[in-house]
Amino acid sequence: MKAWGHFAILPAVQQRTFNREALISEFRRINFLKPVKEAPVKSKGLMVVGIMAVVFFLFSAVALCQAEKEGKGGQKEWSKIIDSKVAEQAGDNAVINYEDGYIEAVGIGAVDLARVKGTNSRPMCLKAAELVAKRNLLEATEGIQIDSQTTVKDFVTESDVINASVRGFVKGSIKVKEDYLSDGTCEVTVRMPLSGKFSQAIMPPRVIQEDMKSEAPLPPPLAAAPKVVGSKVYTGIVVDARGIGARPALSPKIVDESGAEVYGPIIVDKDCVITQGICGYAKDLAAAKRSQRVTDKPLTVKGLSAEGAAKSDIRIGNEDAQKIRSAAETLDAMKKCRVIIVLD
Repeated sequence: MKAWGHFAILPAVQQRTFNREALISEFRRINFLKPVKEAPVKSKGLMVVGIMAVVFFLFSAVALCQAEKEGKGGQKEWSKIIDSKVAEQAGDNAVINYEDGYIEAVGIGAVDLARVKGTNSRPMCLKAAELVAKRNLLEATEGIQIDSQTTVKDFVTESDVINASVRGFVKGSIKVKEDYLSDGTCEVTVRMPLSGKFSQAIMPPRVIQEDMKSEAPLPPPLAAAPKVVGSKVYTGIVVDARGIGARPALSPKIVDESGAEVYGPIIVDKDCVITQGICGYAKDLAAAKRSQRVTDKPLTVKGLSAEGAAKSDIRIGNEDAQKIRSAAETLDAMKKCRVIIVLD
């Protein structure tokens, strides 16, 4: 096809001789007029630049979405943990898992690639992320509920010794996961157990005092309830506290209808508290009954209400309280912290 000005001339009429005006008139008459819109070179250049900009934007958006997706890996795992375990998210960067007994935090770090090049960039990126993770872990640790009235932050504020101890434990936390993200940053997850030396440092003095076993009295029996001869022996206690708004803590109490303590800090052995905590937590009642913590013959009692400012103390009925108090073997099991509280 041959071009004439802004119009295309079909082969069938190429042999005819017309001046410009006559040719156009003839084409219009037989409806062969075909406008050819050729963009100037400058417009074509702008179009190419525009296409490149759109492509760059799309790739950037995809990379950003991917980085955000990767960077929220810890949070997604925490959502599953919170749904299936007795655990609470502490801000945006940490989770307190009371059921499995640990606190975990995530941190994201980056390095200036203009200043750090070669093989040093990744280790430095990971180190930066770990420092951020431990800073987040320290902040989250302050929110751990010790008992119904107290958090770790309360003790840290009151005691420089406890403050220094907590900082030392956080500094020694274990790195459990590290990831390189597509945007060039790194994500590190650190974890610290709630038992052990950390528990010993932040528990109220009445729980961990050395002479507790010899001086701390057992809770008195109900005044109106006589001692039951040949009462059944239980190897542990499972407290069903679902549906009453109870929340977890490191040192909860179980009380009777009058508020007298049935189980708590004045009963337990300090070594058991340090190694495994005053009680365990679970979301599944059947799984709690099968737990090795309460062994094979646990007594299951129903919580009537959640008490205290933090709703971590559980009130049970007097009849259940008497079952717990009636046998020395059952009290011995409670000394060994063979108690599990089931929460929503």
